[in-house]
Amino acid sequence: MSVQEQVIAIIAEQAFLEPQDLKLDNTLEDLGIDSMGVVESIFAIEETFDISVPFNANQPTASDFDISTVGSIVSGIKRLMSEQV
Repeated sequence: MSVQEQVIAIIAEQAFLEPQDLKLDNTLEDLGIDSMGVVESIFAIEETFDISVPFNANQPTASDFDISTVGSIVSGIKRLMSEQV
């Protein structure tokens, strides 16, 4: 499973949707994911990829990790993974 497929699966689970129903330009808000769901998604992503996401739930815009769309989350995770090598 690719990084993109895994991220989409995690986000789809939070949104109670099928992975094929998500598009890279969907926002988490579009998908009905509330702030608690965002936090749970970030935890699941960190666990799945064994990375630490620089995300502060109290100040989501203060981070350089872009959670504005599904695609931006995928890109951010790929970047974090490449930085860990």
